[in-house]
Amino acid sequence: MRKKYDFITVGGATEDIAFYTTEGILIDNKEDILRQKLLAFEYGAKLRIDKSYSTFGGGAANAAVCLATLGFKTATIVSVGNDDRGRRIINNFKSKNVDTGLIHESKGIETGFSFLMMGPNSEHVVFSNRAANTRLEITEKDIRSIEKSKWVYVTSLSGKWRSILKKVFSAKDIMIAWNPGHMQLDAGVKEIGKYLKKTNILTLNKDEAIELVSSDTRYGGKSHDFLNDIKNLLSIIKAWGPRIVIITNGKFGADAYDGEKFYHVDILKEKNCWTRRG
Repeated sequence: MRKKYDFITVGGATEDIAFYTTEGILIDNKEDILRQKLLAFEYGAKLRIDKSYSTFGGGAANAAVCLATLGFKTATIVSVGNDDRGRRIINNFKSKNVDTGLIHESKGIETGFSFLMMGPNSEHVVFSNRAANTRLEITEKDIRSIEKSKWVYVTSLSGKWRSILKKVFSAKDIMIAWNPGHMQLDAGVKEIGKYLKKTNILTLNKDEAIELVSSDTRYGGKSHDFLNDIKNLLSIIKAWGPRIVIITNGKFGADAYDGEKFYHVDILKEKNCWTRRG
């Protein structure tokens, strides 16, 4: 069957508001394997902002824009509110040649947004208001469209995320790349493991990989050194079924494992795919 799309992305679309400040303090907290670094600010203080800007974000939105920019025929399945922010997000997709025909518009709820506090050396904390993203559901029309795509890229999900995963992973004749979100990782490998077996490419950052591995009772009690070892994380997660596992690690680059060979790439200078405003 000839495919209509190269990629369909599924997940969140937001407006991201970022503030940069050097007034935060990065605290080592290595005794807590799931919270190894903390970004702290003086309680009650008025903080100086060095710069700020607004972008369009969300896992599915970012991926769709980047893929379309690379020349792939791309559509996205996201949920936005019937408000000005939602309209601006849709218009941004159109300007980036992302097919908007599968976007869901939800009435009576605002479009999602995130607040990013950027500290020294770009350490950051993200406060996320999922809003309309929680209304996302996969319809029969969506499934028919997904089955006309070569790849589906699934990102962080909220709301009825279990139903979304069940439907997407039941689609026929597709390749699936998956970057699970907080809710999926919090559910642990016991619940999402069945989908890992059907995943072609699984992408996590190091903290997410540690969280997922620690959700397995066989590894939750392992030492910090064991859980901080990228190759241990890659090997364990690969054994759960994904064809390729990728773990990103901030300034240390990224690592991957296909079951036969480990790969590493150093960090590259970023090229931002978002549309910046302000």
